[in-house]
Amino acid sequence: MTSTHGFSKGLQFHTQASLIFINSPTMAEASIPPVENLTISDTVAEAEFSQRVLIRSILGRSDGGAGLAGKTLKVGGWVKKGREQGKGSFAFLELNDGSCPANLQLIIYSDVAPLGQFTPTGTCLHVEGVLQMPPEDKQGKQSIELKVLKVLDVGAVDPAKYPLPKTRLTLEFLRDYVHLRPRTNTIAAIARIRNALAYATHTFFQKHGFLYVHTPIITTSDCEGAGEMFQVTTLINEAEKIEKELIKSPPPTQEDVELAKNVVKEKGEIVAKLKSDKAGKPVITAAVAELTKAKEALSKVEERFKLKPGIPKKEDGKVDYGQDFFARQAFLTVSGQLQVETFACALSSVYTFGPTFRAEHSHTSRHLAEFWMVEPEIAFADIEDDMKCAEAYVRFLCQWLLDNCLDDMEFMVEKFDKNAIKRLQMVASTNFVRLSYTEAVTILEEAVAKGHKFENKVEWGIDLASEHEKYLTETKFESPVIVYNYPKGIKAFYMKVNADNKTVAAMDVLVPKVGELIGGSQREENYEVIKERILEMGLPLEPYEWYLDLRRYGTVKHSGFGLGFERMILFATGIDNIRDVIPFPRYPGRADL
Repeated sequence: MTSTHGFSKGLQFHTQASLIFINSPTMAEASIPPVENLTISDTVAEAEFSQRVLIRSILGRSDGGAGLAGKTLKVGGWVKKGREQGKGSFAFLELNDGSCPANLQLIIYSDVAPLGQFTPTGTCLHVEGVLQMPPEDKQGKQSIELKVLKVLDVGAVDPAKYPLPKTRLTLEFLRDYVHLRPRTNTIAAIARIRNALAYATHTFFQKHGFLYVHTPIITTSDCEGAGEMFQVTTLINEAEKIEKELIKSPPPTQEDVELAKNVVKEKGEIVAKLKSDKAGKPVITAAVAELTKAKEALSKVEERFKLKPGIPKKEDGKVDYGQDFFARQAFLTVSGQLQVETFACALSSVYTFGPTFRAEHSHTSRHLAEFWMVEPEIAFADIEDDMKCAEAYVRFLCQWLLDNCLDDMEFMVEKFDKNAIKRLQMVASTNFVRLSYTEAVTILEEAVAKGHKFENKVEWGIDLASEHEKYLTETKFESPVIVYNYPKGIKAFYMKVNADNKTVAAMDVLVPKVGELIGGSQREENYEVIKERILEMGLPLEPYEWYLDLRRYGTVKHSGFGLGFERMILFATGIDNIRDVIPFPRYPGRADL
């Protein structure tokens, strides 16, 4: 299967579509069939790397598993609900292994094993049994059940201490149990949706000929110029280590240093006298060895004498980062964009997908200190190509969930947002509205004139607030909207300055529910212009010299964007708080595990 690269102008080319996307396969790995060939429709098979059959491969069949009646197999999972019946002669258990939202019903008799250990919620079971049709009066609820013949393993739970009872728990409560919350239906569904979106992301870009590049987490550049970055340093640890060392063994005094210098001087004079007296070689060699030891001792004394408690400072009182691990200031990245541009300026179409960090002291439902970004970069592409790629990518993600994750999406509709599937269907099938920033502001001003109330003032030059974005997508157009050509003063230094010298070739993809989903731009390829922009922003040139080199040597028109991965999950699921759609949320005051 081939696909045409359609997001840059000039010569089009074809690339072999590949679903092996994280690392180049070895010869052994190359023989592994793609994941979609392993999915099970109307057959059942053991999980290749586990001693069990996936519950999804039983209940996910078109007949709900009924056609497998009579088959003996092994399953494993965690008990969602358990109850003894028939005066303790048997028990019904609902087992879930995380492969799908549905639970497989087990029936186990007391002659197999004592039942009390199996019924508590959270118990882990690995069992062997035979699939059978449930009684006729129960067949509407269950198409198939497993009669347990043998219990292979039990991970017991004390129900008095288990923090996740059967009762419905709030997402806020579950944030205190990030290590256990994947066992809940909601977090499990979100995890599968997140996994599907990640897989879809790699599939989309690989099919369009993009190269996956791993950009650094530790950086010396501030992509956004906002300064809200986590600093990476060993100076504090080193300072604490020195303080402990000085308490344990006080530093030498100036007198100790002078004494060590005198010893070196005396040893040196002895060597000089022996040489002038033409003493024997063994005697001189021994004296030189003594002199060497004295010099080494002096060096150690002087080194310890220079040790001072606290962070090392320069003469001007500023922190001396020359003594830090990287010999300069370093930070956790806020974006992989600048680094991935280096590959776009050599390999044409690339993308990075990884964690990014921002030290913004915010407690809102839309902010995290650690979050994931998808950032493609396309050479020989302008802002039009950028918008085209962004729209195609978002529509692809929405359709992917509808095609591959519908059962989890139906769960989200039932429990959280009745419009979640309709929203995906609308975006997947709708051409996005495009309008300039100036046109967007005019529409908002007209809304104000007609009596619509915004908390944030509307005027040309503002950065559109969330309420403005939602008005455009949910009220005015009821559609995704791409706003482009933003004022130069509110955008980053690397964005292409338009001919009017007032705006830049920037674009944001706005969607219902979350507002801004994607931010992107055509990058400034002119050396003099981007150099001036860096200085305008009050940033030092030195950390960006390598970035300027991309414009000095073989500069190329290129564009790119960044999609906030957690925001995409918020949009898809209808979940309100971003802390609930990432496995291990980090925000002010919390970094559990």
